Amino acid sequence: MTQTRFSRMRMSITAAAVAVATGAAVLSAVTTAPASAAPAAGTSLAGKTVFLDPGHQGSAAGHNLSQQVVDGRGGKKDCQTTGATAVNGTPEHTINWEVAQLVKAGLESQGARVVLSRPDDTGWGGCVDERAAAASRSGAAIAVSLHADSTTTGTDATKKGFHMIVPTLPIPDATVNAVQSGEGRKASTVMRDAFVRAGFPTANYAGVVDGIQTRPDIAAVNLTKVPAVFIEMGNLSNPADAAALTGKDGQLKYSMAITEGIVNYAKGAAAASTTPSPQNLGAAPAPEATPQAGDGELSAVLPFVQKLLGTSDPAEIGQLLLTDGQDASAQVLNAMLVVLYGLFDGKLPIG
Repeated sequence: MTQTRFSRMRMSITAAAVAVATGAAVLSAVTTAPASAAPAAGTSLAGKTVFLDPGHQGSAAGHNLSQQVVDGRGGKKDCQTTGATAVNGTPEHTINWEVAQLVKAGLESQGARVVLSRPDDTGWGGCVDERAAAASRSGAAIAVSLHADSTTTGTDATKKGFHMIVPTLPIPDATVNAVQSGEGRKASTVMRDAFVRAGFPTANYAGVVDGIQTRPDIAAVNLTKVPAVFIEMGNLSNPADAAALTGKDGQLKYSMAITEGIVNYAKGAAAASTTPSPQNLGAAPAPEATPQAGDGELSAVLPFVQKLLGTSDPAEIGQLLLTDGQDASAQVLNAMLVVLYGLFDGKLPIG
């Protein structure tokens, strides 16, 4: 078995876990699938394009971060920044990239076309205005920028939680203003509610109100002509937030929340709260129930998923399916088995 094929297997397993755990699809059990069956694929996002912008870049070599670019408000700002660093030493750009890859896998498993703002986590990713232009050109149903905040270069255990950044209105560009004041706000609210449902706390700092912060200086939103959501997933200065954002199980949980938010918005799900005022989206309501894995079910599945993703030995995979797999969520396990079944050409790697 080649490394390329095992990489495909790991990503496909993750896609199945993300898609099923967010309630996006229910896949058939492998025990009922014919020998020639291919992995099942969802269609809830068929025909939809999603633009994902994992913030910052792996390297700025050969580029001037302080080059001045338009900010969408008639002024200028730096082309890009290096991003934050978690208290455990992990750079923000890597966290953003890894979560984006999980979200991409989940979205593609549901039929979406996913466009990324940068091709990897080793090179350059473009200035903020270039990324906004790419999002607009993509014609995406929604553009999502993934970031993680930092309140200090040291440790800050008191400030925690996620927030969505929305633009101060009005935005000078009439087209952008119409999009971001309407669908952009709706998309941000839907995403906020998905994070709340997943159990993530809203930020308790920087003037955030119920998971929403209003700012005039985010070019990624000020310049984008498709509905844009700008997520600060957590505070990398907070040890607990940093651990969740850098751990594989935490990243999987974040990706599930983001995938759910995108799916709900793209499918036309109404925001759970009432229409917000231009400057304040208001209090977060008690979100409506959405079929998804609860924290208990997720906790049971994650160790099994991580073990599968951590091995390249077919015999070990087979043993895991026969042992740890027996305790995993039946729905998620069945989905992953279908994926494995297809990747191994109709035979599970057992024996």
